[in-house]
Amino acid sequence: MSRRNTEQENWITYLLSLSRMVYLYPAEVKEIGGSKWGYINDKGNLVLPPQYESAGDFQENGLAIVQLNNRTGIIDNNGYFIVKPKYETISPFSEGRATAIDGEGFTVLDESGKEITSKAYSFIGDYKEGRAVAANTTENGKYVYGYLNRRGNEVIPLSYETASDFQDGKALVKLKEGSYALIDLTGKVLNSYSYPFVGDYREGMLAFRRSNDGKWGYMDESGTVLIEPQFTGTQPFIEEKAIVNVENNYYGLIDRQGKFIIKPQYASLINLGENRYALGKAQDPERPYLFQKYAIADSNGHIYTGFIYNDVSHYKDGIASAYNDEMTFLIDKRGQRLGHLPKVQGSGSLAFVKSLIKGDIDLRVLYFDKKGELIWKQNTIIPLNDDYSVIENKFKPNKDYLVYYPQLKGIENLESVNQKLKELSGVKPVPQHTQLESSYAGDFDVSFYKNNLVVIEINGYDYPFGAAHGMPVKKYAHIDLKTGRFYELKDLFMSGADYVKEISEIIGDKLKNDNQYSYVFPDAYKGIKTDQPFFISEGAVNLYFEPYEIAPYAAGFPTFTISFEEINSIINKNGDFWRSFH
Repeated sequence: MSRRNTEQENWITYLLSLSRMVYLYPAEVKEIGGSKWGYINDKGNLVLPPQYESAGDFQENGLAIVQLNNRTGIIDNNGYFIVKPKYETISPFSEGRATAIDGEGFTVLDESGKEITSKAYSFIGDYKEGRAVAANTTENGKYVYGYLNRRGNEVIPLSYETASDFQDGKALVKLKEGSYALIDLTGKVLNSYSYPFVGDYREGMLAFRRSNDGKWGYMDESGTVLIEPQFTGTQPFIEEKAIVNVENNYYGLIDRQGKFIIKPQYASLINLGENRYALGKAQDPERPYLFQKYAIADSNGHIYTGFIYNDVSHYKDGIASAYNDEMTFLIDKRGQRLGHLPKVQGSGSLAFVKSLIKGDIDLRVLYFDKKGELIWKQNTIIPLNDDYSVIENKFKPNKDYLVYYPQLKGIENLESVNQKLKELSGVKPVPQHTQLESSYAGDFDVSFYKNNLVVIEINGYDYPFGAAHGMPVKKYAHIDLKTGRFYELKDLFMSGADYVKEISEIIGDKLKNDNQYSYVFPDAYKGIKTDQPFFISEGAVNLYFEPYEIAPYAAGFPTFTISFEEINSIINKNGDFWRSFH
């Protein structure tokens, strides 16, 4: 048999294997210890059990990125690890390559899971046209950029101050201050440009500024100015049109001659693909960052709808997802709801994924078949044992206020316990049709359960509109299922024991001797408080601090785990708290 025939047979075998491949879908299950992810089939049956902390969609190559024990790996659709969970993160595959990050830096993986880069980099982007932007830091801390090929080799040396992805075999790079160039896939300079800023290369057009604080215009690849600088901001040309913004931050759409197709009178303008755009109108013109409503328009400026949507997704095959204050649904290219497809109460998105319709609504994943029948939704009951369970309830009085809160079933003092859980979770009077100053999302996990003690982690995120970031919220409720009592930190210790002093010293020693806490602000730690936030885990008590309290915001909630052995001499072994889980 000839080599050519053998290759053809191998290719046919590969195509047949793809046709037989059972596509699986990530699904979340709430259980004791927190939420876990597994995979269901197109009937809604769990095929791969919920064991992952996070689970991505299966990609066209039949691989999915998952997280296990706080590390990231890659599985096939049988659940076998192609890449063991050892990385901090792994990006989705692009052109058969994925970027992984570990303690050393960025590296590239092929579809067999092999690392193909010979060293770690400070940064590696996604592959585009056989090239990936890569960067390392110099001795003075600056980044230098170049490109890797699909073998993981530096095909274009790391020598640029900035570098963009390739488009149509060309990429824009910054050579030095005030000097840019357009290069080909080998690194050959095709054209160079002497301007303070050049960017947004696409479809043969580049945005540029003549001065550091000047306005933006567009030129072609040769450097010929086609649209004189007149915009305060620009985006790349897509299908012969570009989104720009002008004074007072209004957005419009121009053609290649700079003529406005959609006048610059909108608070936002989003390219939805397939010649459709979302026009954003601020509901409070004095504070446009608070809330916008969107209308659907085409690339000729024809507006199909009123400003009726809170958000709209990108179009695919003539269909997009949209939602208003009440519902999420699918719309056609004229912005009209498709009545034969699912509509779901809540805010989020719907999308066709293989043979199912996937919903991501109000922070929950659900699946429908193509007839619109619901085949999967996350469980709302977490059984503790035959007598006790935790029930998930939803509270959404306003489009910007969403709380999933726990309620216990089967315990003494049920009404008072559940009322306190509602209050801890953030269930409170919230006006329904009033625009809030911030958004809030709250959720919970059953983090620990043993004997008569259940520990419920209550978390949330409060984001003031227009702020750089929001503030996370974390609380723990330690509840005795027999009595309904909520335990405090002091209840763990003997009467008269100076637990504040002893634990403060233990944490102080950890800060001095353990490098993992090097992020803590110098001299910020002054010891713990009597009512220091805490939670019980197997064999230990954990004490934590709020963001900014002793460390940067990025550190989250600095947490210190102290084994019961370390504080054995002050624990009240006859106390109700200790006995509740021993």
